Amino acid sequence: MNGLGTQHLTALAGNPNCGKTTLFNEITGARQHVGNYPGITVEKKEGFCNLDGHQIRLVDLPGTYSLTAYSLEELVARDFLIYDRPAVVINIVDASNLERNLYLTIQLLELGIPLVLALNMIDAAAGRGVQIDSEELSRRLQVPVIPTVAKSGKGKEELLRVTLKHAEEQPLWSPLHISYGPDIDPVLDKMEAAITEASLLPELPARWTALKYLEADEQVMTKGREINPELSKNLEGLAEAVTDHLQKTLESYPEAIIADHRYGFIAGGLKETLSEKTQFADSTRLIDTLVTHKYLGFPLFFLFLWVMFEATFRLGGYPMAAIEWLVEQTGNLVRGSMAEGPLKDLIVDGIIGGVGGVIVFLPNIVILYLFIAFMEDSGYMSRAAFIMDKVMHRIGLHGKSFIPLIMGFGCNVPAIMATRTIESRSSRMITMFIVPFMSCSARLPVYILFVSAFFPSSGSLILLGLYAFGILIAALTARLFRDTLFREDETPFVMELPPYRMPTLKSVTTHMWDRSRQYLQKMGGPILIGSIIIWFLGYFPHNQEREAGFDVQIAQVEMQHAGNTTSDTDMEEAIAEIEHQRNREHQVNSYIGRIGHFMEPVMRPLGFDWKISVSLLSGMAAKEIVISTMGVLYTGDSDDQQSLKERLQSESYADGSPVFSPLVIAGFLLFVLIYFPCIATIIAIKEESHSWRWALFSVFYSTGLAWLVAFLVFQIGSLLM
Repeated sequence: MNGLGTQHLTALAGNPNCGKTTLFNEITGARQHVGNYPGITVEKKEGFCNLDGHQIRLVDLPGTYSLTAYSLEELVARDFLIYDRPAVVINIVDASNLERNLYLTIQLLELGIPLVLALNMIDAAAGRGVQIDSEELSRRLQVPVIPTVAKSGKGKEELLRVTLKHAEEQPLWSPLHISYGPDIDPVLDKMEAAITEASLLPELPARWTALKYLEADEQVMTKGREINPELSKNLEGLAEAVTDHLQKTLESYPEAIIADHRYGFIAGGLKETLSEKTQFADSTRLIDTLVTHKYLGFPLFFLFLWVMFEATFRLGGYPMAAIEWLVEQTGNLVRGSMAEGPLKDLIVDGIIGGVGGVIVFLPNIVILYLFIAFMEDSGYMSRAAFIMDKVMHRIGLHGKSFIPLIMGFGCNVPAIMATRTIESRSSRMITMFIVPFMSCSARLPVYILFVSAFFPSSGSLILLGLYAFGILIAALTARLFRDTLFREDETPFVMELPPYRMPTLKSVTTHMWDRSRQYLQKMGGPILIGSIIIWFLGYFPHNQEREAGFDVQIAQVEMQHAGNTTSDTDMEEAIAEIEHQRNREHQVNSYIGRIGHFMEPVMRPLGFDWKISVSLLSGMAAKEIVISTMGVLYTGDSDDQQSLKERLQSESYADGSPVFSPLVIAGFLLFVLIYFPCIATIIAIKEESHSWRWALFSVFYSTGLAWLVAFLVFQIGSLLM
């Protein structure tokens, strides 16, 4: 070593014709030798460089476009990186053709190896009018980026010093995580967990190994079979299932989808670092010019949201009315054909009134999921996140957090799980806490019920307002938490901009149905069980003495009619009033009535009576149960099965004033928007934060905030009106 310090093994990696060999020769000069890798004919170049008392051993890897190991050169390069584990890799990229060259960079980052990026031929790029912000590119990729001109030696000294410094620091391998979309990510997470637990191929990052199984990498799979045949067989089965699904829905393969998302990641990085557009097709470039425009992007995004809510409310109204009629007729049929008794009341008021009150909103849910599936499959979802990036920065987050927030419109649980792609723990935690403020599909039936019952002419605008208010609450909460609980600086990132593709009818309908099926499964699960529990609590206990007293009153009215002292109409009205009073007193004295009256002192300042209070309490399990609870509690006094909407419209206090005044409705809808999301979401927060403390914090913060907002709406509104 001639008295030199530690020798640092460094690899040079890059595409063919990127200037890699020129730079290698410029650095090593005559201190190099050429041979072959053991057992193969691929050329192996090694050289040495001395700097500041240290020796750098440089290995010039074969030129390769990727690490997929389809060619011998790719296999050699990959095996050297994995098994020789150089201290640093100098990745040379052609600055005039960044999109193509950075594909290898992304794969190196996914492998996790410490990297220094040499932005070579920077002069040629400038000659073509391409300006690259190397500092911004470094910030976004989280690796040092050094502009170089290999043929003249420009940037060589800085590159070597940065490389030596990187090697001296001995950073741990830190694999880059890229989201590969809703079809691949869940399976990838499952495979990664299984690989980690079994320590399969421990020299490789578990996620990278999982990707190789999805890409059908025969070399990795062969080694997996040798080490753990059973696990390898399971992983191959999962990969085959994903392949079949992608062929049926998107007419594509995992390798193609993975490549698309990698190029999308590259496009997002270049969008902010190049002075000219990335090298996508002209149609993509033209569309991106519009939808990501700093002035037009926002109006177009909110126009799209308005169209989505208008279609959800208006188009969904027609099949909703048909299902509502069917539920009413089913209730009337059962009511007229069964003998009086608890079983009849359970079926009519509990099951049909509870579950039927929720299932009528299925068309609206399907339409909402249809739009979300189209946004995801077309590539527009990532553009929406991109245009929101600057706004997200102002609240202490970044555009990457916007993807889980948009997913939250469908369901908060997978949205919470999607925060895994956010590198910074503080940003991930904040995003987890604000996702529940996104109005999930479970809240949509509550919104539509009240909007269609009380504000039918302005439904889509009110829906848009509720969703916008949820985003506002999320933004304020994020800023508050960033300034108090999570002050750590955010981690820079690259927004993924995948190429546009025209979604196939099959892919959109499949994704829509996958989500809608979960909603239907709730009908036979938690909503049915919840409706039966609510009915039981509302039906029992029976006070025989009180019931007998009402029966006596009815008998007296009938005797008066028999004595011709009252008309038929007067008798029917008198009996209806007695039955109404019977129902009121029974509900008040039932188990659920006692629970409601126990809660009422806390909820009365919000304008909520005990029935509203109980409905909100039951909604902690799932927001749809708010509707099924109301379907059970607001039974109505008619012998016919009335729609829940009609029953709410006619609900009044003893003095005749309506229970659901505009202020009460506004406070109620905002309370539903903000408070306790659902048990499944809280469990998801606990799993992702690895702490019940944070999950319970989310419960108390959201519920307390909901109470405060509803209180201000009702009290301030009452003073002004």
